[in-house]
Amino acid sequence: MPHATDATRNGSGIEQRWALFHRWGPYVLLGAGTVLAAATAGPLGMTRAEVYACGVLVVAALVLQLWWERASHGAEGPTRTSAVYFAVRMAIGFALTWMNPLFAFQVAVNYWDAGRLLPQRLVVPGLVTAAATVAGSQSGGLPPDGPTGWLVFLGLAAVNLGLLLLFSHLARLEEDRARTQAATIAELERTNTALQQALDENAALHSQLLVQAREAGVADERRRLAAEIHDTLAQGLTGIIAQLQVAANTPDPAAGRDRLDRALALARESLGEARRSVHNLAPVALTDGGLPGALRRTVVGWSERSGVKAEFTVTGTVEPLHDEMAATLLRIAQEALANTARHAAASRAGVTLSFMGDEVTLDIRDDGRGFDPLAVPAHTSVGGFGLGGMRARAERVAGALTVESEPGGGTAVSARVPLVRHDP
Repeated sequence: MPHATDATRNGSGIEQRWALFHRWGPYVLLGAGTVLAAATAGPLGMTRAEVYACGVLVVAALVLQLWWERASHGAEGPTRTSAVYFAVRMAIGFALTWMNPLFAFQVAVNYWDAGRLLPQRLVVPGLVTAAATVAGSQSGGLPPDGPTGWLVFLGLAAVNLGLLLLFSHLARLEEDRARTQAATIAELERTNTALQQALDENAALHSQLLVQAREAGVADERRRLAAEIHDTLAQGLTGIIAQLQVAANTPDPAAGRDRLDRALALARESLGEARRSVHNLAPVALTDGGLPGALRRTVVGWSERSGVKAEFTVTGTVEPLHDEMAATLLRIAQEALANTARHAAASRAGVTLSFMGDEVTLDIRDDGRGFDPLAVPAHTSVGGFGLGGMRARAERVAGALTVESEPGGGTAVSARVPLVRHDP
């Protein structure tokens, strides 16, 4: 928050300058009045007794100021002691000005100290006294001489008092503004601290969610691989063992040879399934051509292995997807096609990737035997990992998966995920 820092620094600088003035101002103004009064003592007709009295009062003013520096150490705001100090200093200044008008310099310091040293009810009387003393100096000295002197004195006193009250009012407004600004700055700093804490907490939560997402992804992959092993490799090995047992027990060489050929075919098919499962552990196909290229190669390869005619289509403006989104859609396509090959008995299939504004959809359709989606529990699969796994993949990236099918009417699987672009 640079603005708050600058404002705080400026406010601190002003306070330091005022503290410097309150510390040395009384000495400077008293010294200026003393020098000018000494220089004009003769022309103004001061008597020797008045000169001695002024000297005593100047020394008293110095002693009073030195005492106040020690008495006011650590004090804040008007107190009884500060009011007494102000009254005594004002009395000394009035007496000095009565004997020599140029001592009014020492009185002027009370203009700035009235609000600082006096309680609120005594501020105006204190200012009136100071203004009257300075007006007496300006009108030629106290007491005024004749009616004209009194009129001049009263006019100057009114002007001085009016200016003092105006400046005092403006000073209070400035102090109120400064206090409001300081409170605002403090509140902004507290808000900034709270915001930074919230950002730190959000960052920690984000990291935690990423870890949980990765762990969920690992768990999904384990379930998918377990389902594939159960549905393909385990069943294939079971079939191979059964065929070999029959071949070993049959006395007919031709029948035994046929069983061996079936076992060999099952072994080759199981090997292909094992290679496919290992390949699917990481979407390496995404590294070349992005998601559209990976899906096209997946569809072509699946069509060649399954013997089912399949087409791949892309609609909309292709966008570079975030790796997690692309991998999710590729896995869903692979799992949906695997289910189609194993259970649909389809003759045609189609895969469509659509970029639509702020989302991407993937549709996998076939003209196979179909099934009743309501008869399949959400946590189970069609022939293995299937629906539950695909739906979990989509939901993990804030997407959704729908299935439309009916017995004898084919199946359509549609996955929708947000369009999150690839990190630059």
